[in-house]
Amino acid sequence: MSWTVGRLKISKIVEIESIGSSKFILPQASDEAIREIPWLTPEFATPEGRLKLAIQSWIVETPTRKIIIDTCVGNNKQGRMLPAWNNLDKPYLQDMAAAGYPADSIDTVICTHLHVDHVGWNTKLSDGKWVPTFTNARYVFGKREYEHWKADDTSATRRLVFEDSVQPIVDAGLADLVASDAQLSDDITLIPTPGHSPDHMSILFKSDGQEALFVGDTAHHPIQMAHLDWSSTADSDQAQAADTRQRLFSRFADTPTLVIGGHFGPGYLKRDGKAFKITPKES
Repeated sequence: MSWTVGRLKISKIVEIESIGSSKFILPQASDEAIREIPWLTPEFATPEGRLKLAIQSWIVETPTRKIIIDTCVGNNKQGRMLPAWNNLDKPYLQDMAAAGYPADSIDTVICTHLHVDHVGWNTKLSDGKWVPTFTNARYVFGKREYEHWKADDTSATRRLVFEDSVQPIVDAGLADLVASDAQLSDDITLIPTPGHSPDHMSILFKSDGQEALFVGDTAHHPIQMAHLDWSSTADSDQAQAADTRQRLFSRFADTPTLVIGGHFGPGYLKRDGKAFKITPKES
């Protein structure tokens, strides 16, 4: 699936899709609560009240660059927080190539944050070692985000993710550690959106007077637009995450900016009383 914004071509590469089983991440999202928000159906929820989520990457092709945003869970990884994410064998790279983007064509990787389901395909297993997947790319990580997880020793699971999917990129000399408000080019600006992780960042692309905003996990699901205070169990600071959603969505609501989530598809933000909703954009 692909969308056009100015001279940008935006494509979605899905690793895992799921319906339901989301209460571990959004415990307040009961079936009844979901059914009370009619605009979620059918794009973002089922009529029965079950959320639709995906683990996915976004490829942004500009006139001069081929960029991938977030890199899912990855194959052959072990010790993940969910047993179903261990030792995956997904055709992710084949799907990329079929969409016209073989791994060696990617010149930039941007990770909105360094959680397990956003860094996995940074590396691949080769002769028993984790090596960069996108060998011709520079990898953009938030500097404070990287430093936070490098110093974190509170969880063996998070430590393993850092060691197999983040640190090998730095060791290979392919990482650019940047401020979360950095201007990457005339057309690409990072926006600090902390709360889900300590230095989470969103990415704003501009092209021919049009805009696309990649919000990462500022919201895991559009239901958090209707319930801004519903923070996910994975948020490092739930109060800050809710405040970030309010600020970011207020800035881009009722504008022609295409909003794209880490786990849901593109759409346009609209104010809906004191909250927000999103109208899907067809490919």
